[in-house]
Amino acid sequence: MSKTAILEIDGKRYEFPIFKGSENEEAIDIKKLRDLTGLVTLDPGYKNSGSCTSEITFLDGELGILRYRGYGIEDLAENANFLEVSYLLIFGEKPTAEVLEKFENDIRKYTLVNEEMKSILDGFPKTAHPMGILAAMTSALTSFNPKSVDVENEKDMYCAVCKTMGKFLVIATWTFRKNMGYPLNYYDNTKGYVENFMRLMFEIPTEPYKVNKTFIEALDKLFILHADHEQNCSTSTVRMVGSSHAGLFASISAGVSALWGPLHGGANQAVLEMLEEIHNNGGDTEKYLAKAKDKEDPFRLMGFGHRVYKNFDPRAKIIKKAANEVLATLGVEDPILDIARKLEAAALEDEYFKSRNLYPNVDFYSGIIYRALGIPTDMFTVMFAIGRLPGWIAQWKEMRENKEPIGRPRQIYTGATLREF
Repeated sequence: MSKTAILEIDGKRYEFPIFKGSENEEAIDIKKLRDLTGLVTLDPGYKNSGSCTSEITFLDGELGILRYRGYGIEDLAENANFLEVSYLLIFGEKPTAEVLEKFENDIRKYTLVNEEMKSILDGFPKTAHPMGILAAMTSALTSFNPKSVDVENEKDMYCAVCKTMGKFLVIATWTFRKNMGYPLNYYDNTKGYVENFMRLMFEIPTEPYKVNKTFIEALDKLFILHADHEQNCSTSTVRMVGSSHAGLFASISAGVSALWGPLHGGANQAVLEMLEEIHNNGGDTEKYLAKAKDKEDPFRLMGFGHRVYKNFDPRAKIIKKAANEVLATLGVEDPILDIARKLEAAALEDEYFKSRNLYPNVDFYSGIIYRALGIPTDMFTVMFAIGRLPGWIAQWKEMRENKEPIGRPRQIYTGATLREF
């Protein structure tokens, strides 16, 4: 017998069905709440509201579980590459070797960006933040690809996916080239997706660019770990904008803007800014650890703990190893990274942090890797966006294929009552 929830209001009882997910998560189905009772729920931040059903990502914050389409994140990071995981997320099943090869080749067909896009890029000041440029450039892609995607046409949808994956990577790296004053690079169809990212960023005309295999593997893992994370702020934004039947590029652009916030994708940038602040003030980690423990002190350790994960962030366990490999390969001597190591060691051993599950999260380690690779701090969120792109596409595709209604939250009005002007 299926379970129901009973709501009693003014002596009247109302029954609402309990919906059960494939991982035994349960939710009260309140679709008919307003029709039956005249009431709505009030849930700022939607912390207790399920906005949709989804087959893409399962997350259990208490147990530290993250799975894409049923595959554990640990298994994927160890055995798959980023494009393989992208295909899995977007189309629902792991690709065969032949399908994966075709997917990569089809992405290559769409990596050329219209030359007129350079005029838009030229319009930004050199000091513009890369995320602001990326949001605008992604939105501008709509103008060069005005035909709307027919989500019910399999071929049309597949081409739109390949086009978005190809062009987004290129314009993301162009934001860096613009700020550095470098000439713009183009995709090299003889190289892989993640390898192309590195050369698009760093290759200059005056000398050949060699990519270190350790760096590629670390970035590949980072992109996989960031690829989707259930209904977070930017993903919910992509679904919300897409629910109006806005195009894929417009919806992704909105996701980029949502990701830009320091409480979301800007967290790894905040980590490095915190480390730089500690360094500029003498580098005394013990002092800042004491400040973090002091409830009266406004200082907070960035990159420790997680809003969703009440235990260790499962992504951090994976990327910690990659961070150590990158640092060992580079042999870098950087006082900022030395401070990071001291904070990490203290947090893993200090009972105050252990008892509160304030372990280093994925943002802490990703910031360390990006800095070691010479990626500027204000590009960190762009890196996050590249990784999150397949998740956004998958969520947009699922929302449209499920024919979800346009998003339209309710509110409780608390302003002035009727008055004469």
